[in-house]
Amino acid sequence: MAKKKVFVSFDWDNDKRYKFILEAWNANSDFEFSFRDCSSDEINSWNISTVKAALTRKINTATHTLVIVGKEANKEHADSDKIGYKNWLNFEIAKSKDNGNKLVAVKLSSENESPEKLLDSGVSLVIGFSEDKIIKALNDA
Repeated sequence: MAKKKVFVSFDWDNDKRYKFILEAWNANSDFEFSFRDCSSDEINSWNISTVKAALTRKINTATHTLVIVGKEANKEHADSDKIGYKNWLNFEIAKSKDNGNKLVAVKLSSENESPEKLLDSGVSLVIGFSEDKIIKALNDA
């Protein structure tokens, strides 16, 4: 089976370790998790337009967007007016919807507030960070 093209949307400051875990699962043959990572590496720019363009290019190469919903996932970003959305996750979700990506959200805790753009989006929801649950949600999306 071909690897799914997945853009991973996450809060860089607080949840990047989960993105790194996904990458480790993908690289380890002992795990069943497999995907073609279409996410951006850290974008070394403070220019909002540059970041938006880089993220949009990556999102547009993906067929799926996996949103990691951590504690700060719906927190307002200081540059929200320039981003055009409450934060980067909401921007990435909106662009993913525009691109027709299938959405999967992984809530690290059931108490975490989902980004606004996930609401009414037909997202496949996973509670807890589990390889089996994430694989199933990506396959079922």
